[in-house]
Amino acid sequence: MVKKIVIGFLILCGFGLVIFIGYIIMIVSALGGFDKDYSLSELKENFENKKTEIYEVKSYINKIVPSNNLVHIEFDDNNTLGIFHIKVDDKFESNWNVEIKSGKADTLLQKLGWTTETLKILKDKLDKANCIGITSGEPCNISFQRSGMGMYSFNVFDKPIPDSLKSSYNDSCTYIMVNNKLVLEYGGGVIGSQCFYNKK
Repeated sequence: MVKKIVIGFLILCGFGLVIFIGYIIMIVSALGGFDKDYSLSELKENFENKKTEIYEVKSYINKIVPSNNLVHIEFDDNNTLGIFHIKVDDKFESNWNVEIKSGKADTLLQKLGWTTETLKILKDKLDKANCIGITSGEPCNISFQRSGMGMYSFNVFDKPIPDSLKSSYNDSCTYIMVNNKLVLEYGGGVIGSQCFYNKK
């Protein structure tokens, strides 16, 4: 009888340990523990290597989105938009995990005057720039890569950053100003560090 109790207790402890380890793995994964962290030098290198393509995708998004509207889009893959936020006629809509071939996507595209071909062209231009998303406007924010919930991105300006904004765009945490037309950005999402991990 005592032996059965001990065995039962050990089995319960084993299950508890497995659940605990699974929980820890889930938390670490959500914080980006298993994803690559990018250094400033890697972001700068990608920008220099893909500068033409980055400016091309910036030009394209601002050409197809009127200045009074806004699009923040991020591609998970060729079929899903992880983010498809839009502002049209001062009405802002947050949209997450939108299947490209869906009624929801069709409705959003119609509001923008876009088609699925527009998305295909945008995705192709982002791929060539080695990036995954973009936010229209000035500056244009171009999403480089994710690490867990965090996002590394480029803020690309057409004109030099005004002196009045330089301190805001160079806080050595979320923003690192490379020059007067390029600011690197890291956003940690809901949880995790809000600053660049590796500033080398």
